[in-house]
Amino acid sequence: MKSAVIVFPGSNCDRDAQTTLKSVCGGDVHMVWHRDSKLPKVDLVVLPGGFSYGDYLRSGAMAAQSPIMREVKAHAQAGGKVIGICNGFQVLTESGLLPGVLMRNQKLKFVCRDVFLKVEATNTPFTSHYRKGQVINVPVAHHDGNYFASGDTLKSLQEHGQIVFRYCTKDGEVTEESNPNGSQLNIAGVCNESRNVLGMMPHPERHAEAMIGGIDGVALFKALMAA
Repeated sequence: MKSAVIVFPGSNCDRDAQTTLKSVCGGDVHMVWHRDSKLPKVDLVVLPGGFSYGDYLRSGAMAAQSPIMREVKAHAQAGGKVIGICNGFQVLTESGLLPGVLMRNQKLKFVCRDVFLKVEATNTPFTSHYRKGQVINVPVAHHDGNYFASGDTLKSLQEHGQIVFRYCTKDGEVTEESNPNGSQLNIAGVCNESRNVLGMMPHPERHAEAMIGGIDGVALFKALMAA
């Protein structure tokens, strides 16, 4: 599988993404600088975690205006796969590729720990190797992960099955206590209507090797290979 990782000033999970893509998916992994105006011919584009432009204005707002994002949008509109992780999720919402916004965490504190996620949708190229309702363990590390959208948008996301992951307990219960940031409906990840663009706050690339904490993220990358 050919893939590209977009590198913004302040990205700090780009190498994590590159390492996981190489170890799980194989194939070429291009590291593409945000000021580049051309995207290599790839199957997958990854917008990694970090603090692009130091999170000035709003997290992801400045990165969304980078020259390479025109190419990322064109790739998505042509049916290419795009995943935004943490800061990458913020960039996807700020660029209009996904609905909603990511605001400051409810308790205004940076959250860095493992969380449990309930897989709500398996009919995407990212989640076809999970079971619907499966509970997985994935780390989060963010200060602005509080997903917010209008009532109409939330209704549409539910009706079209675009809520892909929700924060939950170890037993799969979606509760207020299991929500690390105050996101509406405990939303941890959403996709577009075409299902080829996914944004998620947790880091699946950080749970892709048993020796560093877990392997629950591996299935996401294997699903992409199969797709």
